[in-house]
Amino acid sequence: MSDLAALTAFRHALHRAPEVSRHEAETARAVLAFTADSAPDRVLTGLGGHGVALEFQGAADGPTVLIRCELDALPIEETGRPDWVSAVPGKGHLCGHDGHMAIVAGLAFALGRDRPARGRVVLLFQPAEEDGSGAAAVLADPRFAEIAPDWAFALHNLPGLPLGAFVVEPGPANCASVGLRLVLNGRTSHAAEPDKAVSPALALSRLIPGLAALGQGGALTPDFRLVTVTHATMGEPAFGITPGRAEIWATLRTLTDDGMQALKEAALHLAGAEARAGGLSLTHDWHDDFAASTNAPEAVTRFRAAITASGIPLVNGFGPMRASEDFGRLSSAARLGGAMAFLGSGETHPPLHAPDYDFPDSLIAPGVTAFLRVIRDLCG
Repeated sequence: MSDLAALTAFRHALHRAPEVSRHEAETARAVLAFTADSAPDRVLTGLGGHGVALEFQGAADGPTVLIRCELDALPIEETGRPDWVSAVPGKGHLCGHDGHMAIVAGLAFALGRDRPARGRVVLLFQPAEEDGSGAAAVLADPRFAEIAPDWAFALHNLPGLPLGAFVVEPGPANCASVGLRLVLNGRTSHAAEPDKAVSPALALSRLIPGLAALGQGGALTPDFRLVTVTHATMGEPAFGITPGRAEIWATLRTLTDDGMQALKEAALHLAGAEARAGGLSLTHDWHDDFAASTNAPEAVTRFRAAITASGIPLVNGFGPMRASEDFGRLSSAARLGGAMAFLGSGETHPPLHAPDYDFPDSLIAPGVTAFLRVIRDLCG
C-alpha cells in the first residue's frame, strides 16, 4: 500500500473513533501503533495529558524543528454520511484534526526512511486543542524542556479558501479568546410575592446586551473586540417560584493578548455594577483560555519558501482567523519563532465545527509535501 493510501485509511479510522479534549487515550495509542514502523529515535507519551512526541535525530548538530498537530475531536453529532462516519454518538472529527494527524504521520514515514542530516525533528500530536488547555499542559510538562524547539510549525485546514492552496502571513494568525461564566445569586420567593425575592431577572436582561456591546466585532484591526453570549439560564422551570439565581456564559475575543486583558476587566466591571444594582452576589470563572497566535516573520519566510518551492499554490492577503488556536503558546516557546499556515478546504466546503464537515483527503499530500520541504530546508 502506498503512503497516501495508508494515510487516508488512517484518517478514516481516526474519524470513526473520535475522542474529545483530555480523553484522547485511544487516539494516542492509534498514532503510536500506526507510526511504529518509522522507528523514531525517541518517543514521549503522556505529554501534557495524552500527547505523543516522535523525535527523529540528525547526525550533525542543527536546529530542533517542531511540527504540531492535534489529537482531539468535538462534542458534536455528525450529520454527514461518509463511509467513515463517526461511530461515537455525539462526537465527531468536525474540525479536521484527523486529517492533520494523517499529515504529520506521513512525515514520520518520510523521516523514518530518511533521517534529517542535522539537528532533530519533533512531531508533536498535541492533546486538548479544542478547549485551549492542551498547549499549556504540554509546556507545563517538565519533559517539554527536553524538546526545546528552535522552530515550530503547524497548519489548519480552512473552508472558504481554494482547495489545496496555502496561506501563511506574518503577524496575527488567530485571535485570543476566553470563556467567562458569571453567576448571579439572590433569593427566591413564591411567585405570588416577588417583592420578597431578590431576583436576578433585571440584571440578566441588561447583561445580555451589555456584554455584547463591549465587543461587536468588525474588522480585524488591533483594537478588534467580539463578545458572544453563548448561554443563559435563570431560576427553576416552574411557575410558582420567583428566581433567585441566574447564570450567563460569554466568549470574549480579541486580536491581541493585551486587548484581551482590557476586555476581561471591562466585562467584570459591567457584571459587578449590575450585581450591585440588583443587590445580588456575583461569582465568575474562566474557561477555554486561548492566547493569541502570532506568526514570526522569519518562520513565515521559511514556510512560504517551502510551499512555493513545492509547487503548491500560495494565496496572499488573507487576514487572521477570528477562531482561536492554542498553537500560539507553542510558537512563542520556540527560540526562533513559529508559524501557523492555513490550507484551503474549498470555497464551498462546510465550515469548521459544522455537523456535516469532513476533512478533504486531497489535502494530505500537499500538507506532507509542504512540511517535509520546511524540514529539509532547515535540517537537510
